[in-house]
Amino acid sequence: MRTVFFGSPDYALPTLRGMLAAPDIDVVAVVTQTDRPRGRSGAAMPTPVKALAVDAGVPVIQPERMRREQTAQLTALDPDVGVVAASGHILPVHLLEAFPHDVLNVHASLLPRHRGASPVAAAILAGDEETGATIMRVMRAVDAGPVVAQVRTPVGPFDTTASVTDRVADL
Repeated sequence: MRTVFFGSPDYALPTLRGMLAAPDIDVVAVVTQTDRPRGRSGAAMPTPVKALAVDAGVPVIQPERMRREQTAQLTALDPDVGVVAASGHILPVHLLEAFPHDVLNVHASLLPRHRGASPVAAAILAGDEETGATIMRVMRAVDAGPVVAQVRTPVGPFDTTASVTDRVADL
């Protein structure tokens, strides 16, 4: 299956690693955020996803915004499916239509609870006893597509956003 992966932070790395290791998945491109200044030096640093993709020899696309130009670039790769894990991009309809077998999102919550950009922190702040990851079809509205699968993990009294995020990412 020819796949385009959309992701940027550490949270997305286990998903991308799993896809790269799967014999029936061909990651034909990675779309990630642009390199940004980090640290005291202010030097532009790649996202964790870009670093992994470069090491794996996968072509990387880094648009500020997803425009028709990037859609045409991805369509030329003849992808079957897109997979999103915290990419930081809004995916326009013209891009979603470029994937004949849909775009799937790996979201760090048990949707429909805690939609949006900080679902693990929201689960902890709400006192949830469990959280998890949801795989869903991407639709026009944010985190609103049909759920394909979910996995759960408990939230303990000493868990932090970082510990739960790492565990959910590995799930």
